[in-house]
Amino acid sequence: MKPPPPLNYIRSFECAARHLSFTEAANELGYTQAAISNHVRALEQYLGRQLFLRHPRSLELTEIGEAFLPTLRQGLSQIDFATESVLAAVRNKTVVISCPTSLAENWLARCIASFSKQNPEIEVLLHGTIWEERAEQVADFIITIRRYDNRPEGALQLWKDRLVLLCAPHFLEGPDGFKVPQHVLEANWISVHGRQEQWQRMAAALRIDAAANDKRLSTNSTNIALELAANGAGCVVTTLSLARTYMERGLLVEPFETQVASPWNYYLSEGQTSKGAVVKRVREWILSEAQTFMPAVLPASQIDPIVDF
Repeated sequence: MKPPPPLNYIRSFECAARHLSFTEAANELGYTQAAISNHVRALEQYLGRQLFLRHPRSLELTEIGEAFLPTLRQGLSQIDFATESVLAAVRNKTVVISCPTSLAENWLARCIASFSKQNPEIEVLLHGTIWEERAEQVADFIITIRRYDNRPEGALQLWKDRLVLLCAPHFLEGPDGFKVPQHVLEANWISVHGRQEQWQRMAAALRIDAAANDKRLSTNSTNIALELAANGAGCVVTTLSLARTYMERGLLVEPFETQVASPWNYYLSEGQTSKGAVVKRVREWILSEAQTFMPAVLPASQIDPIVDF
């Protein structure tokens, strides 16, 4: 097997692709324009494929270059995160948290912001993930979302989440608005990859046939699903923890007062690193905030008791 190409070749290609300019890439990375060009050409020779179309005054990515770029960017991002986390571990007042981006952009951002105001001497490095990643080696805390039958060993559940059905307010307006659960079958159903059972559980709670709906939209991000719903693309079923901010702002509403216990919940695990009292302070803050985050929005009688996970 060939040894992997030097990392500076990869960085030079990524930077040149971002700017579509060897000169601007050289300015950013501190190389000469000729060095960037040589790095990219050497990478092309290594791959046996051309990454750029070189025009007299501009660059253009080839199809191979376009396909190659996203994976490289993700890899470089992970390298940068791991490097910063190791450096942060040396500083005894830095805490590294790895968390799904959907929650990191939502509840956890507010939680850490309030912590930082009261503890300005402690640095928090918050790393958002799309899919679950192996961050245990560098993170002090790892927050994951797992199904109840696959919860991480030794992890603490942050709260008991619930599933909610949501739509933009105009779906309830006028003579054609939602009046009974069966009307939901006429709208697009927005789902998140890997979470299709959320719709199945909500349909069962509403006593409607999920198979009767053939209008579907899907995405790999709950935040994107919520944005689609807020922009009128259809209805979404998701966890109350992620939907609350949209409900509080009036962007999404519940057409029917039915909530379902969620089989998916957030869990907090400690990483393999330890900073003693500093980590303990952050941990206690997160758990305290989590305890007050999930109020009983609906009376218990209106929460469908299909399963209490």
